[in-house]
Amino acid sequence: MMRGKRHWALACRRPDGVVSVHSEALKPLADRFPILKWPILRGIIALWESMSLGIKTLGLSANESLGEEEHDITKKEMAVSLGIGIVMAVALFVVLPLFAAGSVRDWFPNSATFVLGEGLLRIGILVIYIAVVSRIKQLRRVFEYHGAEHKTIHALEAGLDLTPANVKQFSPVHPRCGTSFLLIVMVLAIAVFSFVGIPTLWLLVLSRLIGIPLIVGLSYEVIKYAGKHKDNTVMKVIMYPGLLLQKLTTREPDESQIEVAIKALEGVAALEPIEMDHGGKADVEVMA
Repeated sequence: MMRGKRHWALACRRPDGVVSVHSEALKPLADRFPILKWPILRGIIALWESMSLGIKTLGLSANESLGEEEHDITKKEMAVSLGIGIVMAVALFVVLPLFAAGSVRDWFPNSATFVLGEGLLRIGILVIYIAVVSRIKQLRRVFEYHGAEHKTIHALEAGLDLTPANVKQFSPVHPRCGTSFLLIVMVLAIAVFSFVGIPTLWLLVLSRLIGIPLIVGLSYEVIKYAGKHKDNTVMKVIMYPGLLLQKLTTREPDESQIEVAIKALEGVAALEPIEMDHGGKADVEVMA
């Protein structure tokens, strides 16, 4: 899936081998409510809109992949799957690290070291989780498509024609990947939650859930700043761990997957001009 400023496009290969392309206009909430363009708020809204679009395109791609012989995935089935996913995410990345750190609370001399230990546990769980799921065949293909998207954006930013041969030569790692954003969120969480102290477990869990929007907004500003100052040494250091993590969330795609990624980008380009900034960065995002 490729997302431009005003449009998005989804490309999916059907069981018969044909690549279908579905394109639509975006309807940003910030156009109707200018206050949502303010720093911090814009990051929260950007994540909400990305999640909503991701759920929608996931349903579309799943139904295209099933073909005519299978029944379409209903909104109820998608809602149930999403609900289960949210519960598992909270249990795995909020409750588990808090419970683990809380079980050895006496080891930490103060609240700052407790939050640091909890945060490092959360990051460790994330890395292990991604490493494990990347070995599942179906999810590995998702990571391969993710790599194809990145390669296609690299080729566009290099000014090359979008052909499989040209796209294939680039790295599947890209500095504006959502994986980097996720890692920034977890690092900033350590700094923000250090002010909470060490209340009871349920208050700790509640504080993490309430604090997520603020941390998301702050992380968005960091990523946005890093994109404008990508040659800054400090920014390179901050973004480097995210690039390393992409080694797990992307894989080398085959030519057929690259063709699908190209179709998605062409779907956006057919509806709006894809602009480049002075640093050669394309104003387009990817979503795997």
